[in-house]
Amino acid sequence: MTASLLLTAIFSACEEKAADPVVEREASPPAIPAVQRAPRWATVDMQRIFKEYDRTGEVQTEINVERARIQKENSDRLARVREILQQVEELRGKLDDPSIAESRRHRDLNEWNSKQQEGIALDRERREFLQRRNQSLNENMVQRMKGILDEIRKLVEEKAKTGDYDCIVDKSGLSVSQVPFFLHTPAAGDLTAILLQELNARAEAPRETDAGRGAAQPVRDPD
Repeated sequence: MTASLLLTAIFSACEEKAADPVVEREASPPAIPAVQRAPRWATVDMQRIFKEYDRTGEVQTEINVERARIQKENSDRLARVREILQQVEELRGKLDDPSIAESRRHRDLNEWNSKQQEGIALDRERREFLQRRNQSLNENMVQRMKGILDEIRKLVEEKAKTGDYDCIVDKSGLSVSQVPFFLHTPAAGDLTAILLQELNARAEAPRETDAGRGAAQPVRDPD
C-alpha cells in the first residue's frame, strides 16, 4: 500500500468516526404531568333569594299601594257612571208614561239622550283609564323586578370571582316539564344563605315579607 492510499484510508476512518460519535448521556427522568385542580362548583336558589330579599318586599308594597290607588279612582269613576245610568233609567220610565204632555215628553227625550251619551262617554274614559294605568303599573313592576334580579346576578358573579368558583348554578331552575334540573345538590356547596345575608345587610332591620309570591295582578273591572 502506497503512502497516499494509507493516508486516504486513515482520513476516511476519522470522518466516519466523527460523523457517528458515541456520546454517553445521563438518562432523563420521565416527565411528571401537571396536577390539575378539580373544578369548583356551587349552587344558589334564585327563587328563594328573590322572594326573601328585602328590596323585593319594598317594591311589592309600593306596587300594592299604587294598585289600591288605581282601584279607588276606578271605583269613584264607576260610581259616577252608575249614577248617570240610574238617571237614564228614571227618564226612561217617564217617557213610558202616557199621561205626560207631548212638550214634556220632548224635553225628557232630549235629556234622556244627553244623559245616555254622557254615561257612555264617561264609562269609555273609565275603561281607558283602567287599561292605561294597569299597563303602566305592569311595566313599572317588570322594570323594578328586573333591576332586583340584575343586582342578585351581579352579587353571584362577584361571589364566583372572590370564591374562585368555576361555575355557580341555579338549583331552582325547571325544565319544560316543570321538573327541577338538579334533583339533588349537596348542602355544603349552596351559597343561598350567604348571598341573602349579604343582600339584606344593607337593611336597617330585618322584617318578614310575603313579597315575590306572584306577579302584580292588574286592577279588575268590577263590571
